[in-house]
Amino acid sequence: MPILALYIISTFACMQVCTQRSWKRPYGVGLLVGGLDESGAHLYYNCPSGNYFEYQAFAIGSRSQAAKTYLERRFETFMDSSRESLLKDALFALRETLQGEKLTSSNCTVAVVGVGEAFHTLDKETIQALINEFEIAGEDAPAEVPEQAAGDESAAPEVGAAPADQGAAPMDI
Repeated sequence: MPILALYIISTFACMQVCTQRSWKRPYGVGLLVGGLDESGAHLYYNCPSGNYFEYQAFAIGSRSQAAKTYLERRFETFMDSSRESLLKDALFALRETLQGEKLTSSNCTVAVVGVGEAFHTLDKETIQALINEFEIAGEDAPAEVPEQAAGDESAAPEVGAAPADQGAAPMDI
């Protein structure tokens, strides 16, 4: 047993050498961390560079850009959505990342944390039931809610006016 402990300690020490020398590149890993505190839900993305950012919705990993695009279009409706609707949006975003595969409960895992609801993963049957709800109905992504009526000319932006949030990413807090 002491040999195993010594090996683990020496492995961590070797990994730290790369962060302590200016000519070495540090090991990096991207993490997506979600949590809940008294001020509400939080989602942080920790970049491989060591920087971190808070988001309302985000995706990382292989082919995640399609999921991020979907989430950027929908994130404004998340605060008013039900738990079921949020789970469906998560599964739609995940489905966007698949290339030639079908989304099933065997190729995804869903975890939930919320007010009055401890962190837990949903069982395969529950996930498959949610997938079946929108697959059987033949739904595509939920329709976006228009922000203003088409006939409302008073709310139309002026020609040549710059957008108010031009420098901010849509999902940043």
